[in-house]
Amino acid sequence: MLCDIHIHSCLSPCGDDDMTPNNIAGMAHLAGLDVIALTDHNSAANAAALEKCAGRYGIAVIGGIEVNTAEDIHLLCYFDNVKNAEIFGRIIEENLPPVKNRREIFGSQQIMDENDVVTAEKENLLISACALTLEQAVNLCHEHHGKAVYAHIDRDSYSVLSVLGTLPQEIEIDGVEIYDLSRRRALIESGVIKPDMPFMSNSDAHYLEYIGDRRQEVTPCHPLYDMIRAKTGNL
Repeated sequence: MLCDIHIHSCLSPCGDDDMTPNNIAGMAHLAGLDVIALTDHNSAANAAALEKCAGRYGIAVIGGIEVNTAEDIHLLCYFDNVKNAEIFGRIIEENLPPVKNRREIFGSQQIMDENDVVTAEKENLLISACALTLEQAVNLCHEHHGKAVYAHIDRDSYSVLSVLGTLPQEIEIDGVEIYDLSRRRALIESGVIKPDMPFMSNSDAHYLEYIGDRRQEVTPCHPLYDMIRAKTGNL
């Protein structure tokens, strides 16, 4: 089974307006994906619509959110169902600063139904850092029976390594996302991650053409192996 579980919809202001639930599901089907997840910034408001659209193609959907912590670190949080992701997302949104989105600068933040009809638009800027620290966000994710994964640790911005320079030992993280998997060996050799650290790689798609551009086979080394196995029953 192949998955791409770091995808942004038109709810993320940095996501293209063509990243609608139906378009994402259709492109995931064309890319041969079996499992996908929306990981919009600090919200899961489009996840339910995507699940309905993806179901038409037999694609499983994991509930997800990309939390921007108080330290400006991106943390991927995943849940076995969309409802739990929505509950978690509302808590994250309650911890966002009262900064209004400016569409002309940051882009729109559209909530859509399964027919790609805009039903609402988020007013507060979703790409803001929330009030929760990294450790608090990870713990909150676990309290809601989710899995927490450091996003794109090999990037120079918004990653745990670019901000802190290391993986905090006191935080019980479930795995890491490495955007360029060719860098995994160097991360291991430098002592940044251990050889047995669960890892994954995803597209982080903000545009349709990138969906499935980076994808990964779901094996026991994947941080969400058990969650995906329980969701699909196909592993």
